[in-house]
Order: sequence, then structure tokens, then C-alpha cells
Amino acid sequence: MGKEAGVYIHVPFCSGVCDYCDFYSIPVKSDDKRLDQFVDLILKDLEASLAALGISHVPTVYIGGGTPSVLGAVRLDRLLEGVGALQPGEFTLEANPESADGELLRVCRDRGVTRLSLGVQSFHEPSRRAVHRVGESALLPDRIGLAAEIFGDALSLDLMTGLPFQNEYILHKDIEKALSYGPGHLSLYSLTMEEGTPLAAAVGQGNCPLPEDDEADRLWIAGRNTLESAGYAQYEVSNFSRPGKEARHNIRYWRMESWLGLGPGGSGTLVDDETGAAVRRTCKADLNLWLCRDNSPPYTEEILDRQTLIKESILMGFRYLKGPDTALFKKRFHRPLENLIPQTLRRWESRGLLQKKPLGLTKGGLLFLNTFLIEAFTELIHKE
Repeated sequence: MGKEAGVYIHVPFCSGVCDYCDFYSIPVKSDDKRLDQFVDLILKDLEASLAALGISHVPTVYIGGGTPSVLGAVRLDRLLEGVGALQPGEFTLEANPESADGELLRVCRDRGVTRLSLGVQSFHEPSRRAVHRVGESALLPDRIGLAAEIFGDALSLDLMTGLPFQNEYILHKDIEKALSYGPGHLSLYSLTMEEGTPLAAAVGQGNCPLPEDDEADRLWIAGRNTLESAGYAQYEVSNFSRPGKEARHNIRYWRMESWLGLGPGGSGTLVDDETGAAVRRTCKADLNLWLCRDNSPPYTEEILDRQTLIKESILMGFRYLKGPDTALFKKRFHRPLENLIPQTLRRWESRGLLQKKPLGLTKGGLLFLNTFLIEAFTELIHKE
């Protein structure tokens, strides 16, 4: 019997790079010949990797980046046709509104994309300009409206809190506009300043006024409350959905179920439930090296031993409001999760920040996820 794994394809191209982004991406124009080469090689790598690893069932596919929609309708049609032959139950494509025109959106629909994720971040033009967000806010209503018309509630929108010039009123208006399109899913990310990004440099030079940490936290909580009042349930640290519209592919990450990563910078983790170990394969974030190889793509391989995989299962599992899959955890590691970090679980339950059935942090507990993980890992180390 063949193995099961989701597939993540990293498209490392953008029409421009936002100041806060630390993903591997390269600005390109639509006539760049590397775009065609990329599609050819991704389809070749996908077929070869599935065969070599014995993967016969692909329940979910996620094409992200970068900005996959910069491939354009014709190239995307070819990519989606090849990937769609896997017949995934959930087939997600990320896009930015400025490159998601009617032709491209119809290609996505006709080639079996079941979930479209649009990166909006904000409708507020001063906030967008301050971080060099690609595309003008004036373009957003037409493009999101068309996406909603074609995909209905299979549409997911990304918003961001903690942006320059953002306050609670502006955030509320952003959410109000986003919800007016009836998306089934909405991600609400808190802006993080990653080292080495243009944003970090601008903040360090005093050229970008970000909210103070406490104000940024209040903004995110206000956004969460607005979404929940509108009927969107939080099911992960940054994700909200209508019933049944959760991102199934991302749930694979949070439950540490196997997925294959393709494309420059793409990473995947293949778990062996029998041994409680895993192999992580990460394609090198070097487009030229990836395009000019002789045969298989250049990647690094890391073995995750049992203890490392236990830590990652806790790290990812407690991001999810339903918590880790405790039955899978016990099957994989031959010990109940509750027996590995009992003191941490008792402390957090006594504070009202952890629930038992299912085992996971409460919505209040998720706000302190990092503190929980530090305590859990400290207890684990003392057991080693």
C-alpha cells in the first residue's frame, strides 16, 4: 500500500517584495523565461518525487510563495493541469489581488482549485505604502469581488495587524470590508519584524512607525473579537473560519502529518509512524542552482529523531485549538502526551488556559503559546 502525503509547492516569484517578507522570493516581470522553466521542472520533480518516495495518495495540495499568480494564466493553467491530476481533496492556490485577474481566476476554477487564498493585508493605503505592499488599495474591491463571485465561500483572505498608521478603527474597517465579500476563511496575522528584512532596517533607522508591542497585541485581540462576533471561529493561532472551511492542508502541518515540499525554498517532512522519526527535505533557496541542476533538485536532508519529532509535534500541535492528535501521538511515540508533560498541563489547566477534551490551549491560552512551549520543553528536557 502506498504512502500518503500532502504536497506544498513553493513558487519563489513576486512582482515586488514587501518590506516585512522573509520568505524566499525573487521579483520578476511577466516575460521572464525562468517562469516557464520553473513550471516544467516542478511538474518533473513532482512526478519523480512521488514515485521515488512511494506516495500514492495526495489528500491536499498547497501552492504558495512568493506569489504563484505572477506565473500568469497560461503558465498557471499548465501547472494546475499537471498538479490537479493528483485529484487532491483540497487544492489551494495563493494569489495577490494585483495579479489575480479574471482570466487567471477562471483558469484556477476550471483546473480544480478548491480554495483561493488572497493576500490583502490591509485596505488602508498609508499602511500599505509604509511597508511597500505591492498593488494599490484602489484595485482591491474589483479583484476581491471577482474572486468572491467565482469562488464564493471557498475564498480565504489574509489581513495583518500591527502595521504602520494602523489603529483599532482602521483595523475594524479592514475586517468589515473583507467580510463583505463573504469569505469562508480569514487569516489574521500579527506583523512580525524579522531580522534582515527592509522593515527591520527601516525601524532601526527610525523611518517606520510601528505600534508598541502592547498596542499591537491589543489590535490583534480587537480583530479577533470582531471576527468571532461575525461568526468566524478561531481554530488556530492566526486562523478563523466558517464551519467546515478550515484549511485542511495547514492542519496537516499542525498535526505533523506528512507533506512533500517542492520548489526553491520549499520544505517537507515525511513521518514514519512506525519508528516515531521523520525526514525533513528542504530544497535550497537558490533559484539559479535549482534551475541549472543536472537531474534531481538540490536539497538538504535532516533526520528528525524521536525526541525531536516529539518536540515538533508539541510545538505545532498546540498552535491548533483542538490541540495535538493525542491518539496519533500515542501510536507514533508509544506514550501518551499527557505522561510526558504532566506538570505543565496541570499548571495551565489550573490557570484556566488549557482544556482536557480535546487536549489543547484555550483561546486565552493561545495568546501565551510561547510561554507554554518553554515550560513544556523544559519539562521534557528534565525527563531525557
